[in-house]
Amino acid sequence: MSSPATSLSLAITGAGGKGAITAGLILLDAAAHAGRYAYMSRSVGPQIRGGEAAALLRIASAPVDCLDDRLDLLIALDWLNTGRFADELPLSADSLLVCDPKAGPPPAALLAAEPRQLELPLEALAAGLEGGRVNMLAVGIAGSLLGLPQSALEAATHKALDKKGEKVVNDALAALALGRESVTAQGQLASLGESAEGARWNISGNEACGLGALRAGVRFAAAYPITPASEILEWLTPRIERLGGSLIQAEDELAAINMTIGASFGGTPAMTATSGPGLSLMQEGIGLAITSETPLLLVNVNRGGPSTGIPTKSEQSDLNACLYGPHGDAPHLLLAPLSIPDCTTTTAWAAGLAERLQTVAIVLSDQSLGQSRALCDAPAEAPSYPRSVASEGEGYRRYALTDDGVSPCANPGTPGHAYVADGLEHTESGTPSSAASDHTAQMAKRLRKLAQFDYGPLWGEVHGHGELVLLCFGSLAGVVRESAERLRAQGRTVRTVALRLLMPLPIAELQRALDGAIEVVVIEQNQGGQLFRYLRGEGALPSGARSIARPGPLPLRPGALLRALEESHE
Repeated sequence: MSSPATSLSLAITGAGGKGAITAGLILLDAAAHAGRYAYMSRSVGPQIRGGEAAALLRIASAPVDCLDDRLDLLIALDWLNTGRFADELPLSADSLLVCDPKAGPPPAALLAAEPRQLELPLEALAAGLEGGRVNMLAVGIAGSLLGLPQSALEAATHKALDKKGEKVVNDALAALALGRESVTAQGQLASLGESAEGARWNISGNEACGLGALRAGVRFAAAYPITPASEILEWLTPRIERLGGSLIQAEDELAAINMTIGASFGGTPAMTATSGPGLSLMQEGIGLAITSETPLLLVNVNRGGPSTGIPTKSEQSDLNACLYGPHGDAPHLLLAPLSIPDCTTTTAWAAGLAERLQTVAIVLSDQSLGQSRALCDAPAEAPSYPRSVASEGEGYRRYALTDDGVSPCANPGTPGHAYVADGLEHTESGTPSSAASDHTAQMAKRLRKLAQFDYGPLWGEVHGHGELVLLCFGSLAGVVRESAERLRAQGRTVRTVALRLLMPLPIAELQRALDGAIEVVVIEQNQGGQLFRYLRGEGALPSGARSIARPGPLPLRPGALLRALEESHE
C-alpha cells in the first residue's frame, strides 16, 4: 500500500462471545486518543446469543461517514460462521489477512481476491498467558499495523476494562503487548500522517439521537425494546432521570405511543423510539397526535424488512411507512439525519419543530447510523422552538383557525382553558363535529401550519457544483459525498444534495438546488425506489431523472455506487 493514506480499514471477526466487537471498540477509543477520526460498524446475526460477529473500522485523518471499498486488514479470531457475512468483508490483493492456521482454512470467498496472509498461532499465544484473551492479542496486532501509539492502546484498554479489576486489566495489557511484538517485523500498513488537533466525540447514532432529544428539552420517554433502536432507551435511562425526567419501558408499542401522547398533552416534551414492526403498531397513535395537535417526537431506526426481516442489518425501506402510514390526510414532519453526529442536530431540530408546530415529528434513522459509532467533532446545535402556550383570557379556542395554523395551547388545569382532545374531528373549541365545514377547515389548518413554516437552511445539504447531481437522504449522504469527491478527482463536476427534511418536502429549496442540472440521480437503499417515486409524485424532479435503488443488507460503499452510476448511464 502506498503511503501516506487518508484512511485505513480493518475488520476483526469471530464467533459471538469471542470479543471481536470489544476489540473493535477498544481500537476505536485508541484512535480517539491518537487524534484520529473514525467510523465503526458491526455485523452480527439475528441470534440472541452466539453466532457470527465482526467489528468493521475505518480510521482516518479527516472525518469519515461510511466504510471504504476494501479492507486493509482482516484479523480472524476464528472462522466460525464467517461465511455468513463474507460478502461484508471485501478484500483485495493489497489486503493483509491475519489468522490462526489451527483454525482451519479461510472461507474460499475471502481468498478469491488473493490477499496477503499472515499466519499466527493466536490461540497458543493466548494460552501461554495467564488470563490471555485472543481478542486482546488482536488489539495489539491491529494497533501495531495501523501505527496507533502504545499509550493510546493502553489508555483505551484501561477505559474499557478498569471496572473489571486490576488483574483483568493487567492480563489484557500483557496480551496487547504480545500481540504488538508478534508483528513487529511486519511494520505499518501505511502512515495516516499527522494527528488532527482537538478532542473527538466517540458516539453512536442512537446515543446521538438521545442527546438531541435531551438538548431539545424532552423529559419523558416511553418505548418497548426493539432492535436496532433499544440503545436509545438504554442511553437515555440514567441521563433523563438526572435531568428530572423519566423513562418507562412499556408493555408494547401501543402502550408506548399512548404514554408519550399523554405526557405531551400534560405539557412535558416527550418521545418514543422504535423500528419498523413497532412503527406499524404505532400508526393509529400517530394519527391521534396529529388530529389532537399534540407534540410528539418519534425516532424510527430502520432495519431490513418486511415483518421481522433482518433486525441487525440496515435499510431505508420504512420511508413509505413514515410518509403515508397514518390513515386519512395526516400531515406531519419527517426528518432524516445525514450522519452519526447529525443524529443529535436533526433529533433536536425535530423535537423543537414538534413543539412549535404541535404535531408529530418522525426522525427516520437506520441501523447503519444507530448502531455504528463515529469519532467526530462536536455535533452542531439546532434551533430552539418553545411550545406556544395560551395566555389567560376568556373565549379560549384550542383549535382556533389562525393565519399561521398554530393554535393557542394550554396545559390541562389552566383556569378557563378546558377543552376536549380526542381523535374525533372538532370545532375550533374542540367540540366533536361531523360537519363538513369543520372538517375542511381543520384539515386545512393542520396542513397550513406545516406548509407555511420557514424551516431555514437545515432542510438539506448541498455540496459542489456541476450538471451531474447525486440526490439522497439519510445515512447514504456520507457515501454519496465520498463518491462525488472521487468523481471530482477524475475531473468531473458534480454536486450532491442530501435531504434532511422529507415532509413537508421543501420543493422550492430543492428545485433551486437542482437548477441547471442535466443529470439527476436519486440514490437510496431500498428495493422500490421509494424516495425517487415520492419526489417524482411531488413534481420535484426534472424529466429524465433516474433512480439507483439497492436493498440492504450490504452497506453501500463508494466504489459500488460509482459502478452503479456507470451501469445506469449505459
